[in-house]
Amino acid sequence: MFIGICGSICAGKRTIARYLVDHHGFTQLYLGSGPSSGADDAVDGVTPPSNSSLSNTSDSPNDQHTFSTPDDLLDFVTKRWRERWVTTDIPSEPVLDLYTRRPFFLLLSVDAPLTVRWRRFQARQTHLLSSTTTTGPKETPETLETFVALSDAHLYNPTTGTHPLLARATVRLLNTSPSLAHLYATLGKLDLLNPDRLRPSWDSYFMSLASLAAQRSNCMKRRVGCVVVRDKRVISTGYNGTPRGLRNCGEGGCGRCNSGDGSSGGGLATCLCIHAEENALLEAGRERLRDGAVLYCDTCPCRTCSIKIVQVGVGEVVYSQGYSMDGETAAVFREAGVKLRQFVPPANGLIHLEKPELST
Repeated sequence: MFIGICGSICAGKRTIARYLVDHHGFTQLYLGSGPSSGADDAVDGVTPPSNSSLSNTSDSPNDQHTFSTPDDLLDFVTKRWRERWVTTDIPSEPVLDLYTRRPFFLLLSVDAPLTVRWRRFQARQTHLLSSTTTTGPKETPETLETFVALSDAHLYNPTTGTHPLLARATVRLLNTSPSLAHLYATLGKLDLLNPDRLRPSWDSYFMSLASLAAQRSNCMKRRVGCVVVRDKRVISTGYNGTPRGLRNCGEGGCGRCNSGDGSSGGGLATCLCIHAEENALLEAGRERLRDGAVLYCDTCPCRTCSIKIVQVGVGEVVYSQGYSMDGETAAVFREAGVKLRQFVPPANGLIHLEKPELST
């Protein structure tokens, strides 16, 4: 596994790299002359003690872990991809493009509000100034205006800005952690090494297809997508909307969906929309389903759909989001011997580290 970390100034990217090294057996890799100064090490104005491994991320690396070019670094990792590697040296999008060709690469980004990063920067300056010798001129502390300009250049410079890298990260961490202990405890709950983030499991793969199908929905009430598979092969897909030949729901075709009634599951008898599950089953047909078929749906099927799912012989239903009829649907499946389970993928996208309970 090869993890790349990018981030804004004083967001904590080097601290997260050190976390992976110290707690998960990663080895850090560098480009150029080796690690730079630890501008990201202070967390919310608290600088690690001098005897802490976090107080100095510029420990001299072994020569074999410093590379003159990204190609050399990637070649080294490719030959050792079963081991764990991490780098914070991603200088540009072309370098990121190079790394993302490999199936074992994962990009993390870390950011924090400007005020939080400014406090960390001030804490670092205070720590550095207090540790300098009394001889010679004192270093003048940076102003907020100078820091903002430095941060803007780091993120938005047309040539070297890192903002495009942050936008492409699979996992985007918002690090407002008040202490290193809190940061480490929160990171420990994220399961960052989950292999699903590198190569989706079958559940992740088929649920992603169901979510993609939902994007075709024209229903004004709720977008739903569905995929039916057998032997890990897609048999059919479906999404909800009005029947063929009728005006689309989004164009006023279904009075019930366009009425603005906010109740979930109410008035289904007057609804003209065919549900995603129904469309997928109609497309597949009973002869193509047979025993062993699995239905993936990004929303738990309603009771009406559950009866039809049972009738065509689907053996298992996997869903992502709950619905108002989950209990009734579960009762139907339980009596019919159809397995029902909810799939919860590892957290990706934006994750606020101030709220670790969301990732448990």
